[in-house]
Amino acid sequence: MKEEKLNTEEEEKLTDEMAEGETTDELADEEGENDVENTSEEEEKDPLTVANEQIADLKDKYLRQVAEFDNYRKRTLKERAELILNGGEKVIGTLLPVLDDMERAIANGEKTDEPAVLREGMELIYHKLVKVLEGHGVSKIETEGADFDTDVHEAVAMVPGMGDDKKGKVIDCLATGYKLNDKVIRHAKVAVGQ
Repeated sequence: MKEEKLNTEEEEKLTDEMAEGETTDELADEEGENDVENTSEEEEKDPLTVANEQIADLKDKYLRQVAEFDNYRKRTLKERAELILNGGEKVIGTLLPVLDDMERAIANGEKTDEPAVLREGMELIYHKLVKVLEGHGVSKIETEGADFDTDVHEAVAMVPGMGDDKKGKVIDCLATGYKLNDKVIRHAKVAVGQ
């Protein structure tokens, strides 16, 4: 009898466990079906929603890039205008002492009648101006005894009968040429032997 009771109790436990297992399986199956339904709904929404989100993101990025480029363009235009307007400020600042020296020379020139003193003052001012210009990268184009070069010279006269050794050579410089950092800013006007 005890064995029958145990068997009955064991059977009831097994039946309960199986019933619980079935309900767990059924719940799992129902959840799986719900997942499938949710997944299918998400898949149906996903491409359209994702595409719209991507479009919105790309549109936002595009608008930001356009705005950033427009700001960059405006900033560079403003900087360029300022450079053009105030670009020579440094050079002008270094030339002002030379101008002051010229004004002093003119004022003192009225007080003296000696040409040697005036000439000496003018030479000092000239050398100071040359030094300031050299400090900014300006240099003279050498013409004395040089071969004629169209890159740096401008022929304003041809001098015939100078001999074969002077043919194609610079005979005289009528206006000095200048370079700014190896770029010709004014060609030397020269007479060339023919």
